[in-house]
Amino acid sequence: MELFGYPIETLYLYGLIIGGCLTLIYIVMSDVLEGVFEVLSETFFNPTLILSFLTIFSASGYLLEIMTGMNSWIILVVSALLAFLFVTLLNVFVLIPLSSAEESNTYAIEDLQGRIGKVIISIPADGYGEVLISGNSGNIAKSAVSLENEPIEAGSDILIIDTKDGVLHVTRYEQETFNV
Repeated sequence: MELFGYPIETLYLYGLIIGGCLTLIYIVMSDVLEGVFEVLSETFFNPTLILSFLTIFSASGYLLEIMTGMNSWIILVVSALLAFLFVTLLNVFVLIPLSSAEESNTYAIEDLQGRIGKVIISIPADGYGEVLISGNSGNIAKSAVSLENEPIEAGSDILIIDTKDGVLHVTRYEQETFNV
């Protein structure tokens, strides 16, 4: 079958190449282009879904034309149905969950109570120093004062007892070892 003077296989192949290239460009430039498509993607126009549909439609049409002897109109319908099915699955199982997922490294200062840290700037008896709390999501450096108003040297382990006005109230932490 010919369309616009070209064999249909050639049109499917051109569609696959163009769709693949546009998808690659969109992936590379998605942060820049996100603002351009933001208003439209909230309504009906999602570039990811449209480019995915074009690529899957062209690839399945090209493969079916090359590998089967089916009528070109049937291949067109089957390719469109396959592309619609895969794009729907992509949207439901990948894009929607990703858009509603949150990644956050935030913490409440109250969550630091009971944690163990290390003094990085000495804490004087009546002044402020700085402590470093290490965790799985990163390190946190916070201002600290001594709970007992005693100096704590840099490099000492501390235990966070309380938090007031964004300042940690700490005490020296001495881990006991038991000989068995």
